Amino acid sequence: MLNRIRPGPQPRCRRYRPVRRETSPPGGFSRVNPQPPVIKKLIEQIKARLTGRKKPEHLRRGRLGERAAKRHLQKAGLKFLTANFRTGRGEIDLIFRDGDCLAFVEVKTRSSEDWTRPAAAVDAERRRRLSHCALDYLRRLNNPAVKIRFDIVEVLLADGQVREIRHLPNAFALVPPYRYG
Repeated sequence: MLNRIRPGPQPRCRRYRPVRRETSPPGGFSRVNPQPPVIKKLIEQIKARLTGRKKPEHLRRGRLGERAAKRHLQKAGLKFLTANFRTGRGEIDLIFRDGDCLAFVEVKTRSSEDWTRPAAAVDAERRRRLSHCALDYLRRLNNPAVKIRFDIVEVLLADGQVREIRHLPNAFALVPPYRYG
């Protein structure tokens, strides 16, 4: 006669006993941290505004430069579409429409040009990220039949005030192997 295995709980070896660990749910919050990260960040931003804490200097300068570049390009006749478009691949500072062309604008703000021009900071890696972000933006618009270009706006500051703005239209092309249109 064959030996039959009896149903029921099997004996467990102490060595391989499952350990019960408390894990946090996919949202990233648990009993210890009851708020999701997005809400926590929002609460910190509200507290910072109410208590009067200032942002770091480089962020304030960047914001000032983006506002100045936006005003400058609007005066030049471009139509503003959006600012700070973010994807998982990076961020585009400003997006404008110039007739039938979309202009993806990178703003570089500097307090001096002693070392190098601000546009020199847009290296190959940055151009690749901007290209990917631009393609993501176009994908969200269902790939319209428009021309695209990448502009750089250099904003130079003196004593916290805008001294000079330089617009470099069509500063670089879409990074190979990508093409659009």
